[in-house]
Amino acid sequence: MVIWKESFLHLKKEKKKKEKTRSIIYSPFDKHSLPMEDNNAPATATAATETKPLQSKSWADVADEPDPEQEEAETSNEKSDVQLDSLAIDESKRVNSNLTDPDDSRIEAVTSGDTPYTSAKRFEDLNLSPELLKGLYIEMKFERPSKIQTISLPMILTPPYKNLIAQAHNGSGKTTCFVLGMLSRVDPKLEAPQALCICPTRELAIQNMEVLLKMGKYTGITSELAIPADSANYISIHKRPPITAQVIIGTPGTISKWVIAKKLGVSQMKILVFDEADHMLAESGFQDESVRIMKAIQKGSSNCQVLLFSATFDDAVRAFVTKIVKEIFVRDYNQMFVKKEELSLESVKQYKVQCPDELSKIMVIKDKIFEIGEKVGQTIIFVRSRNSASMLHQALVKYGYEVTTIQGALKQEDRDRIIKEFKEGLTQVLISTDLLARGFDQSQVNLVVNFNLPVRYDNPSEPDYEVYLHRVGRAGRFGRKGAVFNLLCDDRDNMIMDKIEQNFNTQITELGSWKSNEDFENALKKAGLL
Repeated sequence: MVIWKESFLHLKKEKKKKEKTRSIIYSPFDKHSLPMEDNNAPATATAATETKPLQSKSWADVADEPDPEQEEAETSNEKSDVQLDSLAIDESKRVNSNLTDPDDSRIEAVTSGDTPYTSAKRFEDLNLSPELLKGLYIEMKFERPSKIQTISLPMILTPPYKNLIAQAHNGSGKTTCFVLGMLSRVDPKLEAPQALCICPTRELAIQNMEVLLKMGKYTGITSELAIPADSANYISIHKRPPITAQVIIGTPGTISKWVIAKKLGVSQMKILVFDEADHMLAESGFQDESVRIMKAIQKGSSNCQVLLFSATFDDAVRAFVTKIVKEIFVRDYNQMFVKKEELSLESVKQYKVQCPDELSKIMVIKDKIFEIGEKVGQTIIFVRSRNSASMLHQALVKYGYEVTTIQGALKQEDRDRIIKEFKEGLTQVLISTDLLARGFDQSQVNLVVNFNLPVRYDNPSEPDYEVYLHRVGRAGRFGRKGAVFNLLCDDRDNMIMDKIEQNFNTQITELGSWKSNEDFENALKKAGLL
C-alpha cells in the first residue's frame, strides 16, 4: 500500500521510561496448534481451555526457549469484528503514486487449451464495470496495468475462467490481480459468498481487505474478514448467523471452522484465491487446511476458479501445487512464472557487512542505520527468533533509541495498532521476525537489515532462499529504490551468504569496514537513496 512519506523522526531521544517503550509481540497462525486454530498466541477470549501447542516453533517465528506467558491456555474465536475504519491509513498522508514494474520483469506465461488471451494495455481492455474502473482510477489512483497485470488479468477474467498458478515479483501488483479478479466475478445481486481469499497471517488478511474496500468502493459488493476476534467481539460460532457477505478474506483456521460449521456456504463460490500460496501449500505451512478447503469448495462448486499467487515457489511446492490443483479440480490450468535469476529485485541494492561479534552488529544499527539511515525512510530489521528480537530491542532501548518490536504473542488489537502506526509513519524502525517478511506493503520502507540471515528451521545450515527473497522485497516496494544490509559475524554466516549468492547467481557487494560512515554513505548513494 502506498503511504505518505513523513520526514524521518528523530530516533535518538532521552531514554524513556520502560512502561512507555513499545514492545510489540506479534503471532503467526501456527499449524502446530489445534487444526482449527489460526494462531499460537494467547488469545483474548475463550469458551473452553484448549490443548497447548505441540511445538514452540511456528512459521517465521522461533521461540528459542519456552515462554512462561505462552504456557497459559490457548483460546478460540469464531467471529471477527475488526474495525477497518479505525485501522485505515489517513488519506491526507498519502502520496499519489502508480505501480511501477521492476526493469527485469520478464514473465513467462504457459496457457492451456485454445482460449485466446490478449494482453491488457489499459484497464478498459478488460471489460470491467464502470464502478470498478472508477475504483481503480479514483481510489487506487492507477493509470494503467503493471506488466504482471497486463498478462495475468486476461487469464483471470476471460471465460472459461481457468485456474491460474502465478509467481511474480514482490511489489509488482499481485494483490490488484486477485482482488480485481474477485470483484469482477461477484454478482452484487446475489447475497451469498462468491469469492474467498485465504492468507497466512491476520495482518495480510486485513491488508488485502483494505485494498478490496478501496477498489470496490463503488460496486456495492459486501465483504467480511474471517480472522480470530478479540475478547470484546467474541461470538460463539453456533450463535452467529450464516455468512451472507459476497467476498470473504481470512486465515485458514477460521475459514475452515466456518466451513465445517456450515456457517460459510460454498455452493455459490466462483473464485478461490490463495495469497502467498507457496507457504499455504507447503508441508511446513498450511497444507492440510488449504487442501481441506479446496476439497470442500470443489464438492460444493466444482466450477470454482482457483488462483494461487506468490513471489516464490520452490520446486517441491511448485510440483505439489500443480498436482493438487489438477487432481482436485480435474481441469486445465494456466501458469505464469518469473525465472529464478530474475527474482533478485535489481532496484534493491544488497550489501554484506562483516562484523567481528554480535555487539558490533548492534553498533552498526545504532551508529550507521539510525544515524545515516534516518535520511532515507523507514527501516525493518529482521531477526530469526523471538529471543533475538527481545535482545536487540532491549539493547537499543538501553542506548536511548525508540524502536518497535514484533514477535510471538500479543493481543490482536495491539498487533493491529502497531501495524497502523508503522504504516502511518508514527514509528520508523521495526524489529521483526519473519512474520512480516511476506506480503507486507509499506512504500516508505527503503532499508532492510538482516541482523540474522534466514535459515531453514529443519536444517539451520541451509539458507531459506524464499524467505531471503521476501525479506529483500520489503524494501523498494513497487520498483522504488532500496538497500539491504546483511550483517555477518562468523564462518556460518558467510557460508549461508555464499549459498544465497550462488542460488540467485549474484555477487553481493561487501562493505570495506563496519566502522566506516563513508562506506555506508557510499552504499546508500549507489542504491539511489542519498
